[in-house]
Amino acid sequence: MTDSPNEPDQTSPDTEADEVTTDEVTTDGATTDAATSDGAGADDTTVAPPTGDEGDADFAAYPGSSDFQAYPGGDFQGYPSGDQIVVDAPPPAAERADGSTACPRCDADIERWSGYCESCGQVLTPTAPMPTTPVATDDTAPSARHHPCAECGGVVGDDLYCQECGALAPSPRDHFREAPASWVAGVCDRGVRHHRNEDAMALSAQPEAGGRAVLVVCDGVSNADDSHVASLAAARTARDVLDDWLADEDATTDALEEVFGDAIIKANNAVIAKTEEDSANPPSCTFAAAALDGDTVVHANIGDSRVYWIDDDPGKSVLLSVDDSVAQARIAMGIDRETAENGPQAHAITKWIGRDAPDLSPTVGTWQVPGSGWVLVCTDGLWNYASTPEALGELFAEAISRNPGNQRIRSMAVSLVRWARQQGGRDNITVALARFGEFAS
Repeated sequence: MTDSPNEPDQTSPDTEADEVTTDEVTTDGATTDAATSDGAGADDTTVAPPTGDEGDADFAAYPGSSDFQAYPGGDFQGYPSGDQIVVDAPPPAAERADGSTACPRCDADIERWSGYCESCGQVLTPTAPMPTTPVATDDTAPSARHHPCAECGGVVGDDLYCQECGALAPSPRDHFREAPASWVAGVCDRGVRHHRNEDAMALSAQPEAGGRAVLVVCDGVSNADDSHVASLAAARTARDVLDDWLADEDATTDALEEVFGDAIIKANNAVIAKTEEDSANPPSCTFAAAALDGDTVVHANIGDSRVYWIDDDPGKSVLLSVDDSVAQARIAMGIDRETAENGPQAHAITKWIGRDAPDLSPTVGTWQVPGSGWVLVCTDGLWNYASTPEALGELFAEAISRNPGNQRIRSMAVSLVRWARQQGGRDNITVALARFGEFAS
Protein backbone atom coordinates (compact mmCIF):
# COMPACT_ATOMS: atom_id res chain seq x y z
CA MET A 1 0.00 0.00 0.00
CA THR A 2 1.24 3.48 -0.69
CA ASP A 3 -0.28 5.82 1.88
CA SER A 4 1.76 8.78 3.07
CA PRO A 5 3.53 8.29 6.41
CA ASN A 6 3.34 10.90 9.13
CA GLU A 7 6.15 11.63 11.53
CA PRO A 8 7.58 8.30 12.71
CA ASP A 9 7.57 7.36 16.35
CA GLN A 10 10.55 8.81 18.18
CA THR A 11 10.40 6.38 21.11
CA SER A 12 12.95 3.62 21.45
CA PRO A 13 12.12 0.86 18.97
CA ASP A 14 11.85 -2.78 19.87
CA THR A 15 14.74 -4.88 18.72
CA GLU A 16 15.17 -8.55 17.98
CA ALA A 17 18.35 -10.20 16.75
CA ASP A 18 18.15 -12.44 13.71
CA GLU A 19 21.52 -14.02 14.40
CA VAL A 20 23.53 -15.35 17.27
CA THR A 21 25.49 -12.21 18.14
CA THR A 22 24.37 -8.64 18.79
CA ASP A 23 21.21 -6.53 18.58
CA GLU A 24 19.57 -5.43 15.34
CA VAL A 25 20.34 -2.03 13.95
CA THR A 26 17.81 0.60 14.96
CA THR A 27 17.65 4.01 13.37
CA ASP A 28 15.36 6.96 14.00
CA GLY A 29 14.03 8.13 10.63
CA ALA A 30 12.12 11.27 9.81
CA THR A 31 9.76 12.39 7.12
CA THR A 32 7.44 15.32 6.61
CA ASP A 33 3.74 15.16 5.89
CA ALA A 34 2.58 15.09 2.28
CA ALA A 35 -0.99 14.41 1.22
CA THR A 36 -0.32 12.11 -1.66
CA SER A 37 -1.47 8.95 -3.37
CA ASP A 38 1.83 7.10 -3.16
CA GLY A 39 3.87 7.84 -0.07
CA ALA A 40 6.24 10.48 1.25
CA GLY A 41 9.86 10.26 2.25
CA ALA A 42 12.82 12.15 3.56
CA ASP A 43 16.54 12.12 2.93
CA ASP A 44 17.99 12.46 6.43
CA THR A 45 18.55 9.53 8.74
CA THR A 46 20.37 9.57 12.05
CA VAL A 47 21.71 6.45 13.70
CA ALA A 48 20.96 5.71 17.35
CA PRO A 49 21.97 2.66 19.37
CA PRO A 50 19.32 0.11 20.31
CA THR A 51 17.91 0.43 23.83
CA GLY A 52 16.05 -2.86 24.29
CA ASP A 53 15.54 -6.41 23.13
CA GLU A 54 11.81 -6.83 23.60
CA GLY A 55 11.21 -8.35 20.17
CA ASP A 56 8.48 -7.54 17.65
CA ALA A 57 5.56 -9.94 17.94
CA ASP A 58 3.73 -8.32 15.02
CA PHE A 59 6.59 -9.38 12.75
CA ALA A 60 5.78 -13.09 13.13
CA ALA A 61 4.52 -14.66 9.91
CA TYR A 62 1.47 -16.85 9.61
CA PRO A 63 2.59 -19.88 7.62
CA GLY A 64 -0.21 -21.11 5.44
CA SER A 65 -3.60 -20.45 3.84
CA SER A 66 -5.63 -21.47 0.84
CA ASP A 67 -5.90 -17.94 -0.56
CA PHE A 68 -2.16 -17.25 -0.85
CA GLN A 69 0.57 -19.72 -1.65
CA ALA A 70 4.23 -18.79 -1.84
CA TYR A 71 5.87 -19.20 -5.21
CA PRO A 72 7.88 -22.43 -5.15
CA GLY A 73 11.02 -20.47 -6.01
CA GLY A 74 11.63 -20.31 -2.31
CA ASP A 75 9.66 -19.08 0.66
CA PHE A 76 11.69 -19.30 3.86
CA GLN A 77 9.24 -18.81 6.70
CA GLY A 78 10.33 -18.68 10.31
CA TYR A 79 13.80 -17.15 9.99
CA PRO A 80 15.99 -18.43 12.87
CA SER A 81 16.85 -16.15 15.75
CA GLY A 82 18.36 -16.30 19.20
CA ASP A 83 20.86 -19.13 19.54
CA GLN A 84 19.75 -20.91 16.38
CA ILE A 85 22.27 -21.23 13.59
CA VAL A 86 21.25 -19.93 10.18
CA VAL A 87 21.81 -22.28 7.25
CA ASP A 88 21.18 -21.65 3.59
CA ALA A 89 19.72 -25.07 2.82
CA PRO A 90 15.94 -25.47 3.33
CA PRO A 91 14.78 -28.14 5.79
CA PRO A 92 13.96 -31.74 4.84
CA ALA A 93 10.60 -33.37 5.44
CA ALA A 94 9.87 -34.15 9.06
CA GLU A 95 9.75 -37.83 10.05
CA ARG A 96 6.63 -38.99 11.89
CA ALA A 97 6.55 -41.87 14.35
CA ASP A 98 4.46 -43.97 11.95
CA GLY A 99 7.11 -43.66 9.23
CA SER A 100 5.27 -41.05 7.15
CA THR A 101 6.71 -37.62 6.41
CA ALA A 102 5.24 -34.17 6.90
CA CYS A 103 6.00 -30.55 6.13
CA PRO A 104 8.09 -29.25 9.05
CA ARG A 105 6.19 -25.97 8.84
CA CYS A 106 2.47 -26.83 8.53
CA ASP A 107 2.47 -30.62 9.14
CA ALA A 108 0.80 -31.36 5.80
CA ASP A 109 1.49 -34.82 4.35
CA ILE A 110 4.38 -34.71 1.89
CA GLU A 111 6.82 -37.11 0.27
CA ARG A 112 10.54 -37.34 0.94
CA TRP A 113 11.30 -36.25 -2.62
CA SER A 114 9.15 -33.11 -2.44
CA GLY A 115 10.94 -29.88 -3.25
CA TYR A 116 8.25 -27.75 -1.60
CA CYS A 117 5.03 -28.14 0.36
CA GLU A 118 1.92 -27.66 -1.79
CA SER A 119 -0.11 -26.64 1.26
CA CYS A 120 1.97 -23.75 2.61
CA GLY A 121 4.74 -23.20 0.04
CA GLN A 122 7.66 -24.10 2.32
CA VAL A 123 10.75 -24.98 0.27
CA LEU A 124 12.28 -28.33 1.24
CA THR A 125 15.46 -30.31 0.66
CA PRO A 126 14.49 -33.69 -0.88
CA THR A 127 15.93 -36.70 0.93
CA ALA A 128 14.94 -39.35 -1.63
CA PRO A 129 14.78 -39.52 -5.43
CA MET A 130 11.42 -39.17 -7.10
CA PRO A 131 10.03 -42.66 -7.92
CA THR A 132 9.53 -43.75 -11.50
CA THR A 133 6.31 -45.64 -10.69
CA PRO A 134 3.07 -44.15 -9.34
CA VAL A 135 2.70 -43.97 -5.56
CA ALA A 136 -0.56 -45.16 -3.99
CA THR A 137 -2.33 -42.51 -1.93
CA ASP A 138 -5.21 -42.58 0.51
CA ASP A 139 -7.68 -39.93 -0.62
CA THR A 140 -9.51 -40.15 2.70
CA ALA A 141 -6.47 -39.23 4.80
CA PRO A 142 -6.75 -35.74 6.32
CA SER A 143 -4.14 -33.15 5.44
CA ALA A 144 -3.41 -30.06 7.55
CA ARG A 145 -3.71 -27.10 5.17
CA HIS A 146 -3.21 -24.45 7.84
CA HIS A 147 -1.00 -23.73 10.79
CA PRO A 148 -2.78 -24.39 14.11
CA CYS A 149 -4.65 -21.46 15.61
CA ALA A 150 -2.27 -19.12 17.42
CA GLU A 151 -4.88 -18.53 20.14
CA CYS A 152 -5.89 -22.06 21.13
CA GLY A 153 -4.03 -24.48 18.87
CA GLY A 154 -7.22 -25.54 17.13
CA VAL A 155 -7.81 -26.24 13.44
CA VAL A 156 -8.02 -23.22 11.13
CA GLY A 157 -10.58 -23.64 8.36
CA ASP A 158 -10.43 -22.52 4.74
CA ASP A 159 -12.16 -19.27 5.76
CA LEU A 160 -9.13 -18.59 8.01
CA TYR A 161 -11.26 -18.75 11.18
CA CYS A 162 -10.41 -21.21 13.95
CA GLN A 163 -12.99 -23.98 14.10
CA GLU A 164 -12.49 -24.26 17.86
CA CYS A 165 -12.40 -20.70 19.25
CA GLY A 166 -13.44 -18.63 16.23
CA ALA A 167 -10.31 -16.46 16.15
CA LEU A 168 -9.36 -15.02 12.77
CA ALA A 169 -5.92 -16.16 11.66
CA PRO A 170 -3.59 -13.61 10.07
CA SER A 171 -3.25 -13.96 6.31
CA PRO A 172 0.06 -15.32 5.02
CA ARG A 173 -0.02 -12.36 2.65
CA ASP A 174 0.63 -10.12 5.65
CA HIS A 175 4.24 -11.29 5.73
CA PHE A 176 6.05 -13.61 3.37
CA ARG A 177 9.63 -14.29 2.35
CA GLU A 178 11.36 -15.76 -0.67
CA ALA A 179 14.92 -17.00 -1.11
CA PRO A 180 15.37 -18.73 -4.47
CA ALA A 181 19.16 -18.88 -3.95
CA SER A 182 21.70 -18.23 -1.23
CA TRP A 183 22.55 -14.83 -2.78
CA VAL A 184 18.98 -13.59 -3.45
CA ALA A 185 16.24 -13.05 -0.87
CA GLY A 186 13.29 -10.82 -0.09
CA VAL A 187 10.71 -9.97 2.56
CA CYS A 188 7.24 -8.50 1.98
CA ASP A 189 5.45 -7.19 5.06
CA ARG A 190 2.16 -5.49 5.89
CA GLY A 191 3.83 -2.94 8.13
CA VAL A 192 2.27 -1.63 11.34
CA ARG A 193 -0.54 0.72 10.35
CA HIS A 194 -2.38 -0.80 7.39
CA HIS A 195 -4.98 -3.55 7.68
CA ARG A 196 -3.64 -5.51 4.72
CA ASN A 197 -0.51 -5.86 2.60
CA GLU A 198 -0.83 -4.34 -0.86
CA ASP A 199 2.84 -4.88 -1.72
CA ALA A 200 4.04 -7.96 -3.61
CA MET A 201 7.30 -9.43 -4.86
CA ALA A 202 8.41 -12.36 -7.02
CA LEU A 203 12.01 -13.57 -7.20
CA SER A 204 13.98 -16.08 -9.26
CA ALA A 205 17.68 -16.91 -9.32
CA GLN A 206 20.21 -19.40 -10.53
CA PRO A 207 21.88 -21.21 -7.65
CA GLU A 208 25.41 -19.90 -8.08
CA ALA A 209 26.19 -16.34 -7.03
CA GLY A 210 27.14 -14.28 -10.05
CA GLY A 211 24.65 -16.07 -12.26
CA ARG A 212 21.30 -14.74 -13.35
CA ALA A 213 18.52 -13.49 -11.12
CA VAL A 214 15.21 -11.64 -11.39
CA LEU A 215 13.78 -9.39 -8.66
CA VAL A 216 10.30 -7.91 -9.17
CA VAL A 217 8.55 -5.64 -6.66
CA CYS A 218 5.10 -4.05 -7.01
CA ASP A 219 3.25 -1.65 -4.69
CA GLY A 220 -0.53 -1.40 -4.84
CA VAL A 221 -1.77 2.17 -5.22
CA SER A 222 -3.59 2.97 -2.00
CA ASN A 223 -6.44 5.03 -3.45
CA ALA A 224 -7.46 2.33 -5.97
CA ASP A 225 -9.69 -0.65 -5.25
CA ASP A 226 -8.26 -4.15 -4.69
CA SER A 227 -4.70 -3.08 -5.36
CA HIS A 228 -3.39 -6.03 -3.35
CA VAL A 229 -4.75 -8.19 -6.20
CA ALA A 230 -3.08 -5.99 -8.81
CA SER A 231 0.36 -6.04 -7.19
CA LEU A 232 0.54 -9.82 -6.77
CA ALA A 233 -0.78 -10.53 -10.26
CA ALA A 234 1.62 -8.04 -11.82
CA ALA A 235 4.69 -9.20 -9.88
CA ARG A 236 4.24 -12.89 -10.60
CA THR A 237 3.28 -12.42 -14.24
CA ALA A 238 6.28 -10.18 -14.91
CA ARG A 239 8.57 -12.59 -13.10
CA ASP A 240 7.32 -15.47 -15.25
CA VAL A 241 8.12 -13.52 -18.44
CA LEU A 242 11.59 -12.64 -17.15
CA ASP A 243 12.13 -16.27 -16.16
CA ASP A 244 12.10 -17.15 -19.86
CA TRP A 245 15.06 -14.80 -20.35
CA LEU A 246 16.80 -16.20 -17.28
CA ALA A 247 16.55 -19.77 -18.63
CA ASP A 248 17.60 -18.93 -22.20
CA GLU A 249 21.39 -19.28 -22.39
CA ASP A 250 21.43 -17.54 -25.78
CA ALA A 251 19.55 -14.47 -24.53
CA THR A 252 21.75 -11.53 -23.59
CA THR A 253 21.16 -8.46 -21.48
CA ASP A 254 20.78 -6.48 -24.71
CA ALA A 255 17.38 -8.11 -25.13
CA LEU A 256 16.14 -7.06 -21.70
CA GLU A 257 14.67 -3.71 -22.67
CA GLU A 258 12.27 -5.52 -25.01
CA VAL A 259 11.71 -8.28 -22.44
CA PHE A 260 10.83 -5.73 -19.76
CA GLY A 261 8.36 -4.08 -22.11
CA ASP A 262 6.71 -7.44 -22.78
CA ALA A 263 6.68 -8.29 -19.07
CA ILE A 264 4.92 -5.04 -18.20
CA ILE A 265 2.31 -5.45 -20.92
CA LYS A 266 1.52 -8.98 -19.76
CA ALA A 267 1.51 -7.85 -16.14
CA ASN A 268 -0.95 -5.12 -17.05
CA ASN A 269 -3.14 -7.66 -18.85
CA ALA A 270 -3.06 -9.86 -15.75
CA VAL A 271 -4.24 -6.95 -13.62
CA ILE A 272 -7.02 -6.11 -16.07
CA ALA A 273 -8.14 -9.75 -16.06
CA LYS A 274 -8.71 -9.46 -12.32
CA THR A 275 -10.50 -6.11 -12.54
CA GLU A 276 -14.29 -5.92 -12.26
CA GLU A 277 -15.78 -4.60 -15.49
CA ASP A 278 -17.85 -2.01 -13.66
CA SER A 279 -15.00 -0.83 -11.43
CA ALA A 280 -14.93 2.96 -11.26
CA ASN A 281 -11.58 2.90 -9.49
CA PRO A 282 -9.70 -0.06 -10.98
CA PRO A 283 -6.81 -1.71 -9.11
CA SER A 284 -3.34 -0.51 -9.99
CA CYS A 285 0.25 -0.77 -8.80
CA THR A 286 3.80 0.37 -9.32
CA PHE A 287 6.52 -1.81 -10.85
CA ALA A 288 10.25 -2.07 -10.21
CA ALA A 289 12.51 -4.88 -11.33
CA ALA A 290 16.15 -5.81 -11.74
CA ALA A 291 17.50 -8.55 -14.00
CA LEU A 292 21.03 -9.62 -13.09
CA ASP A 293 23.54 -11.36 -15.33
CA GLY A 294 27.04 -11.57 -13.89
CA ASP A 295 28.17 -8.02 -13.15
CA THR A 296 25.46 -6.44 -15.30
CA VAL A 297 22.21 -5.18 -13.80
CA VAL A 298 19.37 -4.08 -16.07
CA HIS A 299 16.58 -2.33 -14.18
CA ALA A 300 13.14 -1.01 -15.11
CA ASN A 301 10.40 0.81 -13.25
CA ILE A 302 6.98 2.40 -13.52
CA GLY A 303 5.91 4.53 -10.56
CA ASP A 304 8.00 5.11 -7.46
CA SER A 305 9.18 1.70 -6.30
CA ARG A 306 12.95 1.87 -6.59
CA VAL A 307 16.15 0.05 -7.55
CA TYR A 308 19.36 0.95 -5.72
CA TRP A 309 22.98 -0.13 -5.78
CA ILE A 310 24.12 -0.24 -2.13
CA ASP A 311 27.90 -0.33 -2.10
CA ASP A 312 29.88 -1.78 0.78
CA ASP A 313 31.39 1.72 0.83
CA PRO A 314 28.15 3.60 1.71
CA GLY A 315 29.23 6.81 -0.01
CA LYS A 316 29.43 5.01 -3.37
CA SER A 317 25.80 3.83 -3.27
CA VAL A 318 23.59 4.90 -6.18
CA LEU A 319 19.87 5.27 -6.86
CA LEU A 320 19.52 3.52 -10.22
CA SER A 321 15.83 4.00 -11.03
CA VAL A 322 14.00 7.26 -11.80
CA ASP A 323 10.61 7.78 -10.14
CA ASP A 324 7.49 8.57 -12.11
CA SER A 325 6.21 11.11 -9.59
CA VAL A 326 5.47 14.76 -9.06
CA ALA A 327 8.59 15.04 -6.92
CA GLN A 328 10.79 13.65 -9.69
CA ALA A 329 9.29 16.11 -12.16
CA ARG A 330 10.27 18.93 -9.82
CA ILE A 331 13.79 17.51 -9.44
CA ALA A 332 14.08 17.47 -13.24
CA MET A 333 13.21 21.18 -13.17
CA GLY A 334 16.18 21.86 -10.88
CA ILE A 335 14.55 21.76 -7.44
CA ASP A 336 16.69 20.02 -4.81
CA ARG A 337 15.58 16.54 -3.78
CA GLU A 338 14.71 17.37 -0.17
CA THR A 339 12.43 20.23 -1.16
CA ALA A 340 10.92 18.32 -4.08
CA GLU A 341 10.14 15.22 -2.04
CA ASN A 342 8.51 17.19 0.77
CA GLY A 343 6.36 19.55 -1.30
CA PRO A 344 2.58 19.27 -1.81
CA GLN A 345 1.54 16.13 -3.71
CA ALA A 346 5.23 15.34 -4.12
CA HIS A 347 4.79 11.59 -4.21
CA ALA A 348 1.71 11.35 -6.36
CA ILE A 349 2.76 8.98 -9.12
CA THR A 350 2.40 9.82 -12.80
CA LYS A 351 2.65 6.25 -14.16
CA TRP A 352 1.25 2.94 -12.95
CA ILE A 353 0.09 -0.51 -14.07
CA GLY A 354 -3.67 -1.05 -14.34
CA ARG A 355 -6.65 -0.68 -16.62
CA ASP A 356 -6.48 3.11 -16.53
CA ALA A 357 -2.70 3.29 -16.93
CA PRO A 358 -1.73 6.36 -18.99
CA ASP A 359 1.64 5.01 -20.16
CA LEU A 360 3.15 1.53 -19.89
CA SER A 361 6.63 2.42 -21.11
CA PRO A 362 9.15 1.78 -18.31
CA THR A 363 12.31 3.70 -17.54
CA VAL A 364 15.11 1.23 -18.27
CA GLY A 365 18.78 1.48 -17.36
CA THR A 366 21.94 -0.62 -17.09
CA TRP A 367 24.47 -0.70 -14.26
CA GLN A 368 27.86 -2.40 -14.16
CA VAL A 369 28.54 -3.65 -10.66
CA PRO A 370 31.78 -1.98 -9.50
CA GLY A 371 32.61 -4.32 -6.63
CA SER A 372 31.06 -5.67 -3.46
CA GLY A 373 27.58 -4.58 -2.51
CA TRP A 374 23.88 -5.19 -2.85
CA VAL A 375 21.20 -4.68 -5.47
CA LEU A 376 18.12 -3.46 -3.59
CA VAL A 377 14.62 -3.34 -5.09
CA CYS A 378 12.12 -1.88 -2.64
CA THR A 379 8.84 -0.06 -2.16
CA ASP A 380 8.47 3.32 -0.53
CA GLY A 381 7.65 1.59 2.75
CA LEU A 382 11.44 1.35 3.15
CA TRP A 383 12.77 4.39 1.34
CA ASN A 384 10.21 6.69 2.99
CA TYR A 385 12.54 6.60 5.97
CA ALA A 386 15.87 6.74 4.12
CA SER A 387 15.48 8.15 0.63
CA THR A 388 19.02 8.83 -0.52
CA PRO A 389 21.38 6.01 -1.50
CA GLU A 390 23.92 7.34 1.02
CA ALA A 391 21.40 7.08 3.87
CA LEU A 392 20.50 3.54 2.87
CA GLY A 393 24.19 2.67 2.52
CA GLU A 394 24.79 3.84 6.07
CA LEU A 395 21.79 1.82 7.22
CA PHE A 396 23.25 -1.35 5.68
CA ALA A 397 26.65 -0.64 7.24
CA GLU A 398 25.09 0.01 10.63
CA ALA A 399 23.07 -3.20 10.42
CA ILE A 400 26.26 -5.20 9.88
CA SER A 401 28.14 -3.27 12.57
CA ARG A 402 25.40 -3.95 15.12
CA ASN A 403 24.98 -7.59 14.10
CA PRO A 404 27.63 -9.23 11.89
CA GLY A 405 25.08 -11.93 11.13
CA ASN A 406 23.36 -9.39 8.87
CA GLN A 407 26.07 -10.12 6.33
CA ARG A 408 23.79 -13.03 5.44
CA ILE A 409 21.34 -11.86 2.82
CA ARG A 410 18.26 -13.33 4.49
CA SER A 411 19.09 -11.66 7.79
CA MET A 412 19.73 -8.32 6.06
CA ALA A 413 16.34 -8.42 4.33
CA VAL A 414 14.60 -9.19 7.62
CA SER A 415 16.59 -6.50 9.43
CA LEU A 416 15.67 -3.79 6.91
CA VAL A 417 11.96 -4.60 7.13
CA ARG A 418 12.07 -4.68 10.91
CA TRP A 419 13.88 -1.33 10.91
CA ALA A 420 11.17 0.25 8.74
CA ARG A 421 8.55 -1.11 11.14
CA GLN A 422 10.46 0.41 14.04
CA GLN A 423 10.31 3.82 12.36
CA GLY A 424 6.51 3.56 12.45
CA GLY A 425 5.75 1.10 9.64
CA ARG A 426 3.09 3.38 8.24
CA ASP A 427 3.20 1.72 4.84
CA ASN A 428 3.61 -1.80 3.51
CA ILE A 429 7.29 -2.72 3.22
CA THR A 430 9.03 -4.84 0.59
CA VAL A 431 12.76 -5.46 0.36
CA ALA A 432 14.35 -7.67 -2.33
CA LEU A 433 18.13 -8.11 -2.32
CA ALA A 434 20.91 -9.68 -4.37
CA ARG A 435 24.40 -9.86 -2.97
CA PHE A 436 27.62 -9.28 -4.95
CA GLY A 437 30.98 -10.16 -3.48
CA GLU A 438 32.19 -11.65 -0.23
CA PHE A 439 32.63 -9.96 3.10
CA ALA A 440 36.04 -9.66 4.70
CA SER A 441 36.53 -12.08 7.59
